[in-house]
Amino acid sequence: MSAEELLAPEQLLAQARRETGLSQFDGPAIEEPLERLTRALRTEARLNEVGVHTWHARLLNTLTTRLRARDWFVRHPEILEEKLPPPVVILGLARTGTTLLHRLLAADPRFYAGAWWEVRFPVPEADDVAGEKRIAAAKAEVAGILAAVPEMAAIHPWDAMGADEDIMLIDHTLLSTTAESLAHLPTYRSWIHSQDLRAGYAYLLQLMKFLQWQKKRRGQRADYWVLKTPMHLGYVEVIAELMPGATFVQTHRDPIATIPSFASMVHMLWAMGSDSADPREAGRQWSQTLEQHLNHCLDQRERLANHFVDVNFRDTVTEPVKVVERIYQDIGLPMTDVTRAGISAYMSTHPREGRPKHEYTLEEFGFTRAELEQRFRRYREKHILPFIKS
Repeated sequence: MSAEELLAPEQLLAQARRETGLSQFDGPAIEEPLERLTRALRTEARLNEVGVHTWHARLLNTLTTRLRARDWFVRHPEILEEKLPPPVVILGLARTGTTLLHRLLAADPRFYAGAWWEVRFPVPEADDVAGEKRIAAAKAEVAGILAAVPEMAAIHPWDAMGADEDIMLIDHTLLSTTAESLAHLPTYRSWIHSQDLRAGYAYLLQLMKFLQWQKKRRGQRADYWVLKTPMHLGYVEVIAELMPGATFVQTHRDPIATIPSFASMVHMLWAMGSDSADPREAGRQWSQTLEQHLNHCLDQRERLANHFVDVNFRDTVTEPVKVVERIYQDIGLPMTDVTRAGISAYMSTHPREGRPKHEYTLEEFGFTRAELEQRFRRYREKHILPFIKS
């Protein structure tokens, strides 16, 4: 089948309904973002055959997940009656220690967190609330990703069982920044950045309730949630509105190091599905997005009443216990010997030096140091330069 057929929204919707035997979607409406995304995929992304089939599978999974989630909510209305405890929301650019910090907090049983297998497959089959089938599928998928693109191991510590980004839950609305990290989609990207994404975040809360409901059936009860994804930088006021009592932990590392690294990852992802992925375009688009999100977060921090805890990247790596203690002090959670031991155990079993080195240059993505210094001057003067000078 051609890309026109495989990435036609009406065909995808029909196939999802056939495969699930379900017909009704709940909010937010899926039709407009699906139409805009598939049009951009067909006309702008320059997908190769692998890219077409990958996107077909991805979008079909999104639609079937939405249909099946609604069916669960209808049959078990108590799911959406779950009360979510206050979250600790980790904000920060990629490559600033967010994954490490996320997994350190998630190791504490007093926190709920979405493991990779849970955020990848949030909706169980009727006999898989325990997650055994989904865990097996997640482990196989992670192994397949790393076998196909070994370089990805240098960029992200892939772990099917480890806490990972909740943007994967928002993705089921097609109202997130994920698609633009996977393909060159300028019109869809512009549309997403012009939208009020409260509907996407509202759906995130629904799936968090669903995961929490499942966790309780597996015997887990916690006092907090911990969330993490770079997209949250651009939507802190939405999170503050929809998740009252949220505490934000913002991780900091010089954008001169992180922006080219993230551009490298995006270009690698684009190239998995396109034979003409442009590294400079990947750098241009994502440096612009992250610049906007960082400045937006700076603005919102001046008006929001929520607590913000600032964490320097090097402290997370070298003094993780002290960093976690600072966060706990802010939210009033006692530090325990069990938590300290868990942090030490995680750090000793997940050494950074065990992963390949991520190699890249500024120039290959069209950057110069002077340009990045100027563009990120406001953020660097607030959160980076004082640490460099100290």
